[in-house]
Amino acid sequence: MMTLSRLPTVSPVQVPGLPCRAGLGLKHEHFQEVLDTSPDIGFFEVHAENYMVAGGPFHHYLGLICERYPLSLHGVGLSIGGEGPLNREHLGRLAALIERYQPHSFSEHLAWSSHGPAFLNDLLPLAYDAATLSRVCEHVDQVQCALKRPMLLENPSTYLQFQRSTLDETDFIGEIIRRTGCGLLLDVNNVYVSCINHQRDPLAYINALPLRAVGEIHLAGFAEDTDSLGDRLLIDDHGAPIDNAVWLLYEHVLALMGPVATLIERDNQVPAFSALYAEAQHAERYLSQVHP
Repeated sequence: MMTLSRLPTVSPVQVPGLPCRAGLGLKHEHFQEVLDTSPDIGFFEVHAENYMVAGGPFHHYLGLICERYPLSLHGVGLSIGGEGPLNREHLGRLAALIERYQPHSFSEHLAWSSHGPAFLNDLLPLAYDAATLSRVCEHVDQVQCALKRPMLLENPSTYLQFQRSTLDETDFIGEIIRRTGCGLLLDVNNVYVSCINHQRDPLAYINALPLRAVGEIHLAGFAEDTDSLGDRLLIDDHGAPIDNAVWLLYEHVLALMGPVATLIERDNQVPAFSALYAEAQHAERYLSQVHP
């Protein structure tokens, strides 16, 4: 494996962050209920790409909800790990959206989703080597310069590994943070999914990350299948309640770090708002048991 020199760390640029509470992904099915009931939620998060238009009902409701709650923007289309340059039009639309809403946090994935003019509706894995590291750092720098703020980079969920990788995933992430000053969005479900799929220890993975850089945590549910060899295969589908194994891993993270803003993600088979609110309250109980 490639080794990295242990140079002094670069602290992320500080901006006002999210409250150390549980938040929910804001779904259009729940817009009116949120406005009618004003639930006790720490923050709401939306996918940036759903709001890259000038107007319409989504902006109408988001504007009203942002008057009451902190907002986090989560990108799914920058393709930060892509081989080609970042899409300048997409980045410009993102910068305009951030200027419009001034969210407390912006995050994106350590993944790629475009190749030339083609855009793939998926978040695909990277080879962890020196060339990819240099390219991802260049892209992160470009994003942070365009947005005039630091971003959080999310650890991926993966189903395959590249033979040409020369770095462990945790070392790769840590080096991006060291070189660019970005923060880390720690997706605990992604950790569990990837580690089960690749037969790794989730606790060891967590312990190897630069936890000082974590600015937000994501929790979600997964689907389960088996691969061609009959081994357990987990799929990060955001379509089920959070598994108990992920809650236990989350408890371990909080014991190491103290309370951190925590998002409950649900993007498929979206249930009634009350079901998501109950999961947020469950996360709040974990958060209340730890101290800064």
